[in-house]
Amino acid sequence: MMGGELAAVRCDLEDFAAEMFEAFARADQRRWGGVYLRGLLLDEHRKSVEPMAARLGEDGNRQALAHFVTSSPWEPAHVRARLAWKMQQVIKPTTLIIDDTGFLKDGDASACVSRQYTGTAGKVTNCQAGVSLHLASDGASAAVDWRLFLPESWDPASPKADPAKVARRAKCGIPADVGHVEKWQLALDMIDEMRSWGIEVPLAVADGGYGDAAAFRVGLEERGLAYVVGISTTTTAQPEGARPHIPLYGGRGPRPQLVYPEAAKAVKKLVIAAGLQAARPVQWREGSRPGSGRSGFKRMYSRFVALRIRPAGREIRKAADGPELPVHWLLAEWPVTEPEPVQFWLSNLPADTPPATLVRTAKLRWRIEHDYREMKQALGLAHFEGRTWPGWHHHVTLVSAAHAFCTLHRLTRSPKGTAPT
Repeated sequence: MMGGELAAVRCDLEDFAAEMFEAFARADQRRWGGVYLRGLLLDEHRKSVEPMAARLGEDGNRQALAHFVTSSPWEPAHVRARLAWKMQQVIKPTTLIIDDTGFLKDGDASACVSRQYTGTAGKVTNCQAGVSLHLASDGASAAVDWRLFLPESWDPASPKADPAKVARRAKCGIPADVGHVEKWQLALDMIDEMRSWGIEVPLAVADGGYGDAAAFRVGLEERGLAYVVGISTTTTAQPEGARPHIPLYGGRGPRPQLVYPEAAKAVKKLVIAAGLQAARPVQWREGSRPGSGRSGFKRMYSRFVALRIRPAGREIRKAADGPELPVHWLLAEWPVTEPEPVQFWLSNLPADTPPATLVRTAKLRWRIEHDYREMKQALGLAHFEGRTWPGWHHHVTLVSAAHAFCTLHRLTRSPKGTAPT
């Protein structure tokens, strides 16, 4: 926000900060929480402690701000819970969206930094990876929980442990009981934590980095959640009509178990076999570019194939109630300009779900990309220069609070009660 605009909402920001930081034990923590939020919201590019302090005038105590975000003993989960309660009331979320983003680093001293793939750079590079959970509806979204991914090289119990990185754990403030956990499990842990705050959202959306893990999909189903998750082209499944049978017994060895007569096929092959005649046009929303939509913006449109299939794999068989694999939705985007489908999703939504609903749910993931862009470009999500585990969690929590305040401000100004896209 520009300085004048921030001054106009100063009272609102102070009320918001008081609500978010109510659980802080000390008055100085509550004070510097509000100051840090104001620093993140000021309209300047760099949001690390030193440049923020220089812009904050009489509140620009660099040492106090650095101590607050890096060393002060406050629990981020207490702020996140209050943030989630606040945004649930305003957003009225229909969907949980899960994803991760990279925090690029030049050196190797920051907690959990490692050479790993990140979509932020589109390649393997030196970075931290943060997994986030967002409450979302068609009109707005907010990041309400975070986990810093700890690679195996930082885990002393892992055979891939790097002695130099393990030796830095204490200096980085990484708790002794924190080890390597897959990102999809971190996502399930955040869902459990959100539920412990009394928030229930019935539907989850995630990309292929999560949907490809059958254990993640099973974990969502065990929690009674519906989902639409991205999957890779090589995910295998049986057609809906396939049925298992018991092969003839040859009289030797153990009796054969129920098996499907043919091997499971890659989902891409199942969609191509259905053919272009199965593709249907779907418009899922209006974008931000000028166009012919009712609001004057370009309509987001493509062709999709929706099939009923039986996802295969050991995890799925173990979790199945009976000998038959459960039937789910396979959704594939097949643009008119492409010779074959380009993107795939799997969903356990009911059999009578309209394909257009599947598409709109799958495409709602754009909201998390929108959140990341705002938090990184305007609010300094990736600007934290501290190296500690507590400092990282403090900073991303405060940036999420600043982003939520901006969302609340937009919603208040919007005549339709929805944040503009």
